[in-house]
Amino acid sequence: MRFGPVSLDEALGAVLAHSLALPDGRLRKGCRLDLPEIARLRAAGVTDLVVARPDPGDMPEDDAALAVAHAVVRDGAGLSLRAVGTGRVNIVADVPGLVGLDADAIHAVNAVDAAITLATLPPLMRVEAGTMVATVKIIPYAVAGAAVAHAARAATDALSLHRPTISRAALILTRAGGAEPGEKGARVTADRLARLGVAMDPARVVDHDANALAQALQDAHAPLVLILTGSATSDLHDTAPEALRRAGGHVHHFGMPVDPGNLLFLGNLRGRSVIGLPGCAKSPALNGADWVLERVLCGITVTASDIMRMGVGGLLTEIPSRPRPRRQGERGAE
Repeated sequence: MRFGPVSLDEALGAVLAHSLALPDGRLRKGCRLDLPEIARLRAAGVTDLVVARPDPGDMPEDDAALAVAHAVVRDGAGLSLRAVGTGRVNIVADVPGLVGLDADAIHAVNAVDAAITLATLPPLMRVEAGTMVATVKIIPYAVAGAAVAHAARAATDALSLHRPTISRAALILTRAGGAEPGEKGARVTADRLARLGVAMDPARVVDHDANALAQALQDAHAPLVLILTGSATSDLHDTAPEALRRAGGHVHHFGMPVDPGNLLFLGNLRGRSVIGLPGCAKSPALNGADWVLERVLCGITVTASDIMRMGVGGLLTEIPSRPRPRRQGERGAE
């Protein structure tokens, strides 16, 4: 594509680079200068202007953006295209889920030509229906068709949506020191599940005792069981992990390099995932449990190695109600 000033006599068929105010109205940038537009410009006394002139084989910006966006999203991916003009196509979620993407493919798209850009949300970010997940933007008014074809090949099926594979979950709460658990933990947990369209069975409350909790685990029949204890789990052999073992289950991992969220444990009971939620899960604020819970709900296997690799970016915003804030005791801390 050629870009720059030309005389009006040379502008026919070109694309107007900058908007122009004329006595009979405004000519907007990006419009094609056909005979009616040339006549209006001539009547207004315009003799030269800045235009973009596609070369043979160039593709207009809107067509190029659509070609790349169609390649990015495969059929049935849970995503839709929204063409908005000016060389942009937005990709939005049709349903709740987690962003699935091929980072190498997206890097490859952006490496083809600086005129072709693809921006996405972070991988595995939770989105709701209607959330913009990615946007394709063609920067100039036209781009080489060969480059568009190359980018489309690189982009094939680069973006998808991990949708929930679990329809309901169970929550077990424990009472510690004779104190009944408040309603907030159950309410916040139900809200977390509902964001992905997952229902929660009525919460069950038991004593903070390994045998009582083990029985509750055996009685739960939902495909995912969550435990929120009245006293924080502080060791791999503390009450809740021990209860899971007594129930016949296994603890795969305890602890995570995400704060808030350090005291999470992940296990399995007769083929069902069990998540021991950290105390910070009583708050609706983002914490490490969200990352594990959302992935499990969407059928993504979470291993001990996965959890231990969450430390980069794992320092999250402090929860105001936290009993032991990070800066406790520091001079000047609030």
